[in-house]
Amino acid sequence: MSNHKLWTPSTTDSILNEFIKSLDKDLNIKNYEDLHKWSVNKKNDFWENVWDFTNIKGQKKGKGYIDSNEFLNAKFFNQSKLNYAENCLKKDDNSDAIIFYNEQENCRRYSWKELKQKVFQLSHYFVTKKIKPGDRIAAVLPNIPETVISFLSTSQIGAIWSSCSSDFGPKAIIDRFKQIEPKVLIVTDYYFYNNKKINTLSNLKKITKAIPSIQEIIIIPYSNDKLKNNYTNWNKIFENNSQFTKFLNLPFNHPLYILYSSGTTGVPKCIVHGAGGSLIQHLKEHQLHLNIQENDKVFYFTTCGWMMWNWLISVLASKATIILYDGSPFVPNIDYLFNISEKENINFFGTGAKYIDHLKLNNINIKKNYSLKNLNTIASTGSPLVNESFNYVYNNIKSDVHLASISGGTDIVSCFVIGNRMQPVFSGEIQCAGLGMDIDVFDENGNSLNGEKGELVCKSPFPSQPLGFWNDINKEKYKKAYFLKYQNIWHHGDFIKKTKNNGYIILGRSDTTLNAGGIRIGTAEIYRIVENIKNIGECVAVEYKLKTDTQVILFITLLNELILNENIISNIKLEIKQNLSPKHVPAKIYQVSDIPKTKSGKITELIIKNIINGEKNNNLSTLSNPDCLKDYEKIYVGLNSNK
Repeated sequence: MSNHKLWTPSTTDSILNEFIKSLDKDLNIKNYEDLHKWSVNKKNDFWENVWDFTNIKGQKKGKGYIDSNEFLNAKFFNQSKLNYAENCLKKDDNSDAIIFYNEQENCRRYSWKELKQKVFQLSHYFVTKKIKPGDRIAAVLPNIPETVISFLSTSQIGAIWSSCSSDFGPKAIIDRFKQIEPKVLIVTDYYFYNNKKINTLSNLKKITKAIPSIQEIIIIPYSNDKLKNNYTNWNKIFENNSQFTKFLNLPFNHPLYILYSSGTTGVPKCIVHGAGGSLIQHLKEHQLHLNIQENDKVFYFTTCGWMMWNWLISVLASKATIILYDGSPFVPNIDYLFNISEKENINFFGTGAKYIDHLKLNNINIKKNYSLKNLNTIASTGSPLVNESFNYVYNNIKSDVHLASISGGTDIVSCFVIGNRMQPVFSGEIQCAGLGMDIDVFDENGNSLNGEKGELVCKSPFPSQPLGFWNDINKEKYKKAYFLKYQNIWHHGDFIKKTKNNGYIILGRSDTTLNAGGIRIGTAEIYRIVENIKNIGECVAVEYKLKTDTQVILFITLLNELILNENIISNIKLEIKQNLSPKHVPAKIYQVSDIPKTKSGKITELIIKNIINGEKNNNLSTLSNPDCLKDYEKIYVGLNSNK
């Protein structure tokens, strides 16, 4: 499939260009490739320039980068100090800092002044409860303004934040929070999803019994209802006008939040991220790569259990307004998020690739109903965005827009590959490696590849690498997670290919690699072909182990109430064979009711692979639709009766 040019920047007027102009002229930077090379080779100079250019508030002392023989021991701004919340609350006027919508079509707004006051009031409450720097505050919350207030107050006083989204069940919550022993737990009384009101207080006794470290439970009434329980009512905290107005001056590498691995192979790993590293990396991505400017309105469809929520909150540090949305993106109607975008004149619209795929599948023509005249950037992540979905954006949403497909992960709370406004957008391709990110594509033996599929690696340190894993003695889990495959080089676990345009294509997770006849296949390669076939909704491919070999099994959902038949199977196999290779053709194809996904919308190939191969899945609580696994269990029984 040819990757044709879909968009070219119409102007050189961008923050990235301003950044280049601010640099020493002797560097002689002519294009993005020059800039990237310098950013990787001269880390100290690059990151110090980013600090100054993005106006980070804090005390910059010593060197910006201190190298180490070991990747995970390198230090960024080790003598510098800052406060994350202070950087997010630099503005202090009556313009909007947060605009909130939900699927009930309610809207609430917080000005910068109001946001700062609420943060200071809650910080005062935390201090009276003897919360100290390093203590953990945990939350099971929907994507509402109170969640942002809670997080900023936590970081203001140097405590460590950790959150799950409201739809996490008690086992998933306990598996995560029990490990980090929080002192405070913040929850809502209920939340809405898909027009259903879902009670969250019923799980509290089970959670508090399992996590004895919790001393204080704060309940946020979702709709300001009166609470009939003995827990602390959020609203009562704000009846006291006392404020804690001091931003604690903390080390650059002070822990900011704990995020979690997916937990598909055991109890989720607790990934600790630093305040300064997360802040400077996000500012670089927001401003230099995605052109987010002061007073812009920035939306990202996310829950509080996905790293994109953490990424979105840092937008406040660019003095831009964040738009929060809580609920199903398709309620009250399929294009509701674009309705909000039009109403609020949103400049930046971010979402998961599966959301765009869903609009495409349903032939929704956004352009027809909305002009989106202020929309400059659409960002997509979570899973690879295929060629056809790139084309859909330009044909059906907006033709003159910067479509930035971005990819990184919870592990780095940011991106390895991302967009920029100096280069064109090609269908199916992520534009570039992120500045300061020394990425490469390796074969099994650690040789660089160009134009071929290989492992995504990062060859040298970056500020948003984890400080470590919680309670990880000698960083053993940390080393095992990223440094086992290649010595002293970060191995991310994604298949990737560099294109002739210096762009990148993500080809799926390498830990769910398909191995057919000795050929290693990235699952996204197959999905790109199959999901473009008429009447096919979604698909997932896994490897099925035989006694002496393996074979690829493909699972599909069909549209228009169709039932899988020989014609459909033959057509799928022919398309894969012609577009990829005979080795890519699955041995068996099954129809299923749904594809299992995590709560952030990612397909969980590993869970299916385990079921099909009769292996145990330790943790299904991360799934948004676990009921569909019954289909795969039935197929497993059928497969084994034929062995």
